[in-house]
Amino acid sequence: MKITRRGFLLGTATIGGGLVLGFQLTPDAPIPNTIEGSFQPNAWLQILPDGQVIFQLDKAEMGQGNMTGLASIMAEELDFTPTDMTVQFAGIHKAFRNTDFSMQLTGGSTSIKTGWPLLRHAGAAARAMLIEAAAQTWQVNANTLITEPGKVVNPLTQQRLSYGDLVQTAKTLKAPNEVSLKDPQHYRWLGKQTKRLDIEAKVHTTATFGVDVELPSAKVAVVVRPPYFGGSTKNYDTSALKSLGGNLSVHEIHSGIAIVADTYWQARKAANILKNHIEWDKGAIAGVSNDTIEAAQKAILDDTESTPFFAHQDDNTQQSFDSAKDALKLSNIEYKVGYFHHSPMEPQNASAVYNSSNGQLTIWAPSQAPDIAREVAHHFTGIHQSNIDVKTTFLGGAFGRRGYVDFAGEVAAIAKALPDQAVKLLWSREDDMQHDYYRPNSTHRLSASLDDKKQLKTWQHTVVSNSILNGFGVDMTATLLPSWVPTSIARGIGKMGSEALYDFDVSIAEGANPEYDIAEREIGIHFYDSGIPTGFWRSVAHSYNGFVKEGMVDEMAHLAQADPSVFRAQHLKNSPRLAACLEKVKRLADWNNKGDRKLGVACHASFGAFVAQIVEVEAKDNMAHISKVYCVADVGFALNPNVVEDQLVGGIVYGLTAAIKPHVKIEDGMVIGSNFHDMPVMRMNECPDIMTALIDSSETPAGVGEIAVPPIGAALGNALFTLTQVRQRQMPFLMNLDEISS
Repeated sequence: MKITRRGFLLGTATIGGGLVLGFQLTPDAPIPNTIEGSFQPNAWLQILPDGQVIFQLDKAEMGQGNMTGLASIMAEELDFTPTDMTVQFAGIHKAFRNTDFSMQLTGGSTSIKTGWPLLRHAGAAARAMLIEAAAQTWQVNANTLITEPGKVVNPLTQQRLSYGDLVQTAKTLKAPNEVSLKDPQHYRWLGKQTKRLDIEAKVHTTATFGVDVELPSAKVAVVVRPPYFGGSTKNYDTSALKSLGGNLSVHEIHSGIAIVADTYWQARKAANILKNHIEWDKGAIAGVSNDTIEAAQKAILDDTESTPFFAHQDDNTQQSFDSAKDALKLSNIEYKVGYFHHSPMEPQNASAVYNSSNGQLTIWAPSQAPDIAREVAHHFTGIHQSNIDVKTTFLGGAFGRRGYVDFAGEVAAIAKALPDQAVKLLWSREDDMQHDYYRPNSTHRLSASLDDKKQLKTWQHTVVSNSILNGFGVDMTATLLPSWVPTSIARGIGKMGSEALYDFDVSIAEGANPEYDIAEREIGIHFYDSGIPTGFWRSVAHSYNGFVKEGMVDEMAHLAQADPSVFRAQHLKNSPRLAACLEKVKRLADWNNKGDRKLGVACHASFGAFVAQIVEVEAKDNMAHISKVYCVADVGFALNPNVVEDQLVGGIVYGLTAAIKPHVKIEDGMVIGSNFHDMPVMRMNECPDIMTALIDSSETPAGVGEIAVPPIGAALGNALFTLTQVRQRQMPFLMNLDEISS
């Protein structure tokens, strides 16, 4: 496989409209963390004379395996043992911008997909330069040399030179115009069950998460925020804090009132007291509740004068549906999905210090988007971006939440108010639950029909939800604009762009268009903004559209009086990879010999991957109990099958939590609920047995962190129908059998 340098650069420069400068080490844009005297053939890699190989990880590691996967891609083409690499989190640089988003963002299950071509080329080019350096040293033809891990070898003489020995010569060479990539059959590490590179540090507690950052003489800050979304502070009285003593200070910032103290408990105690001495302005959405939001969404669907924006529309869908026999169609079937929280294990936090002598602000943050964090810090402090350094730590979970960097803006504002004083901002679990960017609430209406052969003929799906890109677009646009653009102008442009985008945000319909063979289909969108902050949640719109789509397909299978798995397979002739997953998961679950077992099936394609799942439920103590889950995925070439299967299990548990646990309750424009006692997640004793398997594939690697979430709710819902013969079209599902039957 040959890739030219020109072709590589030109090709990646247009992916997603991004700017990719991964191999252009320009003088005016020094690569962060560069070590003097190292051989640095590209932005990600440094080799030192002592043989140390340093890989700069330009994506966040939040448990999904990026550290292992991306470093292993580089190591494979470089021919260097991945576990011998030194992996460090990269600083902010244009070279590290995600080519799908044009910013340094970890999300959308894109890290491996975008890193695959970039890092293979980078590793192969570095290896070629090291071979050429050895050839010049030995005065031989480079084509006669080979490598073994960390060394260049002359097979004729058995001479060996370590990569460290070749640093000085390699530094004088130009990157080759053309490189050869390894044939996968010669891979040493990729495709095998290799050790995760982050496990040792996590087990030995040497991994630094955001909450682990310890700065000299640091103070601890908490923020008392308005409980009402869109609310603000009218006035407050701090006199009640005087009796606490200690080194307390109070600072009004953009998001609320910050209290800074020597310890967390001092600050938290003061915050709990101050809450009772604050008068809040409830803001514009006072009175909003789950009921008012659902009623508004239903009214939009009922409004015959309101035409949806179509993400997909075939010409004759409505006429075809109207002409179908009544016995072969379902009309206006309504599904609902509520708001849901992210609840990462590590609540939001960040540390910062503002140096008044040089105007430098340094932030340590567990962030999915360090350059957006820098822009937000710039916005709330006025400090120029060139004077703001954001250092990424390990992330204790994220699921999309840490793509929003409100915590970075808060710590920046507090640090600016306390020059030369290190500050650690800590959110409580209550803060995290009540001030989240939630998975959107959505209401869906579907109609579908069968032809005379009882095959799907038409499909109509209209969804009402809000645009999660609308709010995110402000920060995103401001990040992409040059740093010399004043922040007020940058964010103004972002706001205008987001409002323009709002009416065309087809991401709301992601996953709604079935993979199945259907002659006529319409996918419509109505936009509704309740004022509740929403955001990217693991698998984003696929998380609710996967449930709705696969629930409705199951209903059509029962209307056709067909086995739901056979019905699906009959409609997957044009999606052979998903069909293969379905066939394999049926064998895994022994579907054809299910006997009295109560099973439900669902399939879904997302983020370049294909997944089929079967859930088994049983009645136990008058409750529906999830006993087993079977999952088969085609993720293309699996870099590390262990990591992939771990992500499938994690996605299943995450998706089941949203399927059976209470959703976020809104009353009077604020969240009712505060911690896991009233906003629970699935516990270990509730988890079913989970069996996973992968389809062997040589296709380009796909994302894996989110793909198990979309079908799991539907597979469970379909299994519950098999158990109870009651179709549940709203999540969370009822699991009490008496409640279901009533």
